Amino acid sequence: MAVGDPHRVVEAVWRIESARVIAGLARMVHDVGLAEELAQDALVLALEQWPKSGVPDNPGGWLMLTAKHRAIDMLRRRTRYEHKLAEVGRDMEIRQESAEAELDDALDDHIGDDVLRLLFTACHPVLSTEGRLALTLRLLGGLTTEEIARAFLVPEPTVGQRIFRAKRTLAEKRVRIEMPAPAELGERLASVLEVIYLIFNEGYSATAGDDWMRPSLCEEALRLGRILVGLMPEEPEAHGLVALMEIQASRIRARTGPDGEPVLLPDQDRGLWDRLLVRRGLEALERAEGLGTLGPYGLQAAIAACHARARSTDDTDWERMAALYLVLAYLAPSPVVELNRAVAVSRAYGPARGLEIVEGLVTERALKGYPQLPAVRGDLLVRLGRLDEAREEFERAAELTRNERERTLFLTRAAAARG
Repeated sequence: MAVGDPHRVVEAVWRIESARVIAGLARMVHDVGLAEELAQDALVLALEQWPKSGVPDNPGGWLMLTAKHRAIDMLRRRTRYEHKLAEVGRDMEIRQESAEAELDDALDDHIGDDVLRLLFTACHPVLSTEGRLALTLRLLGGLTTEEIARAFLVPEPTVGQRIFRAKRTLAEKRVRIEMPAPAELGERLASVLEVIYLIFNEGYSATAGDDWMRPSLCEEALRLGRILVGLMPEEPEAHGLVALMEIQASRIRARTGPDGEPVLLPDQDRGLWDRLLVRRGLEALERAEGLGTLGPYGLQAAIAACHARARSTDDTDWERMAALYLVLAYLAPSPVVELNRAVAVSRAYGPARGLEIVEGLVTERALKGYPQLPAVRGDLLVRLGRLDEAREEFERAAELTRNERERTLFLTRAAAARG
């Protein structure tokens, strides 16, 4: 395999193949932490050998084979793993000699895929949300601890501790590296979808720091979502989430100006929207609709599709969007959904109607520190001509946000309301 810089090739191969390698090893050694260590050992050997010997024709297979050999050596060398080696050996003999046992194994694991097992393990509900996010990005995104820390603006040791605690919890709780039983799949799938959704949202609208967005996180979430629908093609909410992310990601280039400043939806140049991502999102939405009634992610995708299909803000089907938000509020009630519904209602039926909904949310404890509440209220007050009140709301939003770009945006809008 002809290459320019073997070290860069190793890094690229690792980002692509690490999830599959770690997943295969986890199934073999029944320990996520040990599987990652073995995969990292194989990566170190690749960094040592490939610059001298050249990159193999099947680099992913090389990593997997090397890691498996090291796993076998480690199991043999360490006394505490002797019983695991014996179990692995017995399992392999049984599978080779008994077709009946092979069939039983296939029936027990209704979706036989190593990467999917690893995804459901990394997103196990027994872990904290922060632990699930960090472990998923580490094991399936191939990100380093430093990259994850930079993405979420937390100290690197904090991310390291989250990953360590997540692995320890999985070991202490004896969580098996396997797909959940069919009866448990719904609950576990919800956790997987939530983790992917949270990763994407943090990339799309960064909660803190100097950047309005972190596109690399959006890319990782999209990659994980596409893997999931490829492995679970009959799950409508998986398609719904991918549809939502594809359509939202289509706007990324239009969401910032020349200096990185935020550009709100009504002011965006829709010619900058990625039409390929829009088409892929709409196709994913069609697949979700074809598989049954839309769930929360599918409904959000349908709402995003209203924007994607419109030529301008005024051309948007706001009445349909308001109706979709009403259904979403019924299926997944939350103050944030109500706040978004208020925006759609204000566009469909006037700012006064939207403000009525927003006023009912002012005392919501969940929105106490949420900067979008005063920001939306300020926008509606501007449209009603109540500029002094609007200025106060934008200034309050600026105080609440932890994102510097967003703070500048709110202060700019406050100054504009001052006249």
